[in-house]
Amino acid sequence: MDGSNKDRNVSRLTEAIPLLLGYIRQQAPLIHCITNPISINDCANILLAIGARPIMAEHPKEVAEITAIAKALALNLGNITDARMESMRIASQAAHRLHIPAVIDLVGIACSSLRLDYARKLISQYPPAIIKGNISELRTLLGLPVTPGMGVEAGAREMATAENAPEYIRLFKEKAREYHTTLLATGPMDLVVSEHAACTIQNGTEALASITGTGCMTNVLAGACLAAASHTNRTDLEAAMLSCLLLGIAAEKIHHIYTEKGPGSFHLHLMDSIHSLTPEDLTAAAKITQY
Repeated sequence: MDGSNKDRNVSRLTEAIPLLLGYIRQQAPLIHCITNPISINDCANILLAIGARPIMAEHPKEVAEITAIAKALALNLGNITDARMESMRIASQAAHRLHIPAVIDLVGIACSSLRLDYARKLISQYPPAIIKGNISELRTLLGLPVTPGMGVEAGAREMATAENAPEYIRLFKEKAREYHTTLLATGPMDLVVSEHAACTIQNGTEALASITGTGCMTNVLAGACLAAASHTNRTDLEAAMLSCLLLGIAAEKIHHIYTEKGPGSFHLHLMDSIHSLTPEDLTAAAKITQY
């Protein structure tokens, strides 16, 4: 990591993190999550652990009303259904009309033309503040080839590395400019790219891949961070960065539990770890390179 890049980012984080985390814990923003049943419980609990309040409404006849009282909207394409597709469209329309920040997780678009077509249409109509996915899902959004047969997982050959990060960032900036959004690609190396800035984040541990739903948890955390950013005059890029740091550093702090006891114990302690994080923890442990 370039020393000057690290210094700039530490300075930026030192200013942003206490404001964002402080808002979440003091104001307990309501985050409307339309997510999948596989991870819905973990998504609700991770928001509570960080200090936000989740609401998981998904009936098409109530989501506009629920979105209107929320501070952010978090959408997830996992385990998609007709009802949830309709609800996400209605909620996105309400969020767009009321200037409520939204994040969408492109779960499974690399293996489902239904999800891909739906995501492209929804994003073009109601551009969210953050578009999130693993690297294969974001490659698919950009029309790039991906490893077949991976389901909702990312292909190893597509993972972001120090070598290919500059090219990914160039491509992602074009899409961020098109949608006026921030792209967040999660993986061993996370990429966070807006129209004007980009960085990589290398916090986390392989233990996160041993339990389901960690990407979904990052998505709803991004919703909480967007709520904070919109009320503290910080950027969507910083909100996306913080969502990665929260889960990654929380996992690092309890990695020993994974190696000593296994994924079940790691899963159990993850909520406690994120609940106990301080701004100082995050700033000191952040592994960020700015481009």
